[in-house]
Amino acid sequence: MKINWKKIRFYAKLHWLKALLFTLLAALAVSLIIFIIIGLRAWNESESYLRQSQLAMIPLQLYLQIIMALIFGFVYTYLMYWLYFKRGASSFSQTSKKSVAGAAIGITWDDVIGMDEAKQEALEIVKLITDRASLQRIGGKILKGILMLGPPGCGKTYLAKAIATETKLPFISMSGSEFVEMFVGVGAGRVRSLFKRAQHLAELEGGCIIFIDEIDAVGAQRSMDRGFGGSTEHNTTLNQLLVEMDGLKDKNYNIVLIGATNAPENYLDQALLRPGRFDRKIIVDKPNLEDREKLFAYYLKKVKYNPTDVKIDRLARITVGQTPADISNIVSEAALITVRNQNLTISMKEIDEARERIALGIKRRVKLSEKEKWQTAYHESGHAIITYLLAPSKDVFKITITPRGPTGGATWIPEREDTFIEDSNNILSKIKIGLGSYAAEKIKYNATTTGVYGDFSSAMHHAHQMVWVCGMGKSGFLGNWEIVSQISENVKAKLDADVQDILNNCLVEVTALLKKEEPLMDRLAQELVVKSELNYDEIEAIFKEFGKSRP
Repeated sequence: MKINWKKIRFYAKLHWLKALLFTLLAALAVSLIIFIIIGLRAWNESESYLRQSQLAMIPLQLYLQIIMALIFGFVYTYLMYWLYFKRGASSFSQTSKKSVAGAAIGITWDDVIGMDEAKQEALEIVKLITDRASLQRIGGKILKGILMLGPPGCGKTYLAKAIATETKLPFISMSGSEFVEMFVGVGAGRVRSLFKRAQHLAELEGGCIIFIDEIDAVGAQRSMDRGFGGSTEHNTTLNQLLVEMDGLKDKNYNIVLIGATNAPENYLDQALLRPGRFDRKIIVDKPNLEDREKLFAYYLKKVKYNPTDVKIDRLARITVGQTPADISNIVSEAALITVRNQNLTISMKEIDEARERIALGIKRRVKLSEKEKWQTAYHESGHAIITYLLAPSKDVFKITITPRGPTGGATWIPEREDTFIEDSNNILSKIKIGLGSYAAEKIKYNATTTGVYGDFSSAMHHAHQMVWVCGMGKSGFLGNWEIVSQISENVKAKLDADVQDILNNCLVEVTALLKKEEPLMDRLAQELVVKSELNYDEIEAIFKEFGKSRP
């Protein structure tokens, strides 16, 4: 068997003090045993009168006292060390995170689905980490930091684990919030402890990967302390992180720091983003149509489903905007519903029910009065008609007046296709959909309910963004006014007037359309009161009954 001298030297360097104390204690114990044996032999061979003499025991007693003092001294020192460094004040600045061997993580490259561009960039990083010699031969430098940006649930942590698996390097995972505490200096100590542990692992295993999730908790822009110490602690922690990342360049450690965040890039401190710290940025975004097909195929392989009923291409088309975590959740929820229904395989019915439960919430046992049913029915009919006739990018997938989640009813209007850029027409259609409920209630009852609260919030948000951020107001004010710290009251008044102008113009158009289509609105409301819920096919049939088709 080949002796691994590298590991022996590493552990000797790391635990030399413990080994020395143990050796000393063992030597003392062995010498004590030898001394006792020799003393007893001499005592047995001596004359009887000498045996009765206490003088023969004085050296032994003295030696025993010395030995006991050393033992108690060793125990006392160890206990003080354990209390102070392991469980005392100093332990606050130590990190107890254990590393995981890359091969033990078990997330292979084939398990990373639905992020081909990010996967390609990560593959280059894997090659750079595993083949350092080729890069150093031409004078290049190893990447020291990778920043992953994107919405939650898109697979940033999953991708980092796959990198560790492919490189077969130790993997240490932490959250940014684990560094920041109420005591100033604790976070900086934990950063030092983390990187020291990573350096030991890199020296032993040839490299190490540190993954800090939600890095915005520790990497946000530095600010002046207002007197409570919180900003000082955050700034100190971030400064220490910057120093440690710079230290990776000074020594030939094959350590790569991977940070992940859902926050915008400009939320992070500029010193953290400069080249030499985070050298590479990877955008992990929501999957497109092809990626969603791959994701559904991957997760459905893990369960029993009916392939003749469940069409993966259709599932990909009706889940626009869903993340890999959402798709995994849909399949898992469908499996639970299948077991509850005592079926053997998952069908499209269970998947649709799972999507509804996730998107709309669980049905509540709340009974609406007859008046509330009609009010809610007209409220949701207003949303549905405006969506169907004025928002061609959305589907009216389902309408319900059954209380779900926090609402008394819902109109489910998912996107029909992937969109990455929105123009003013798209935003205006969202405002009109939000105001459709208000207009329908005013037409039928000349009064409105508290149900329009959320709709108004959405409509006003979109109108505000159009005017204050995108320069789409009638007055012609250009620029992003939200980043301006000081704005005159005159400019504010004109911007706010533009917001109200957009809302009022949309309301006029929506009201005119709903008055024109009042028979259709009455028909939808009537069906909702009778059935409580209308599915896609039922909605399409009612609109076709009135000669309406999608624009």
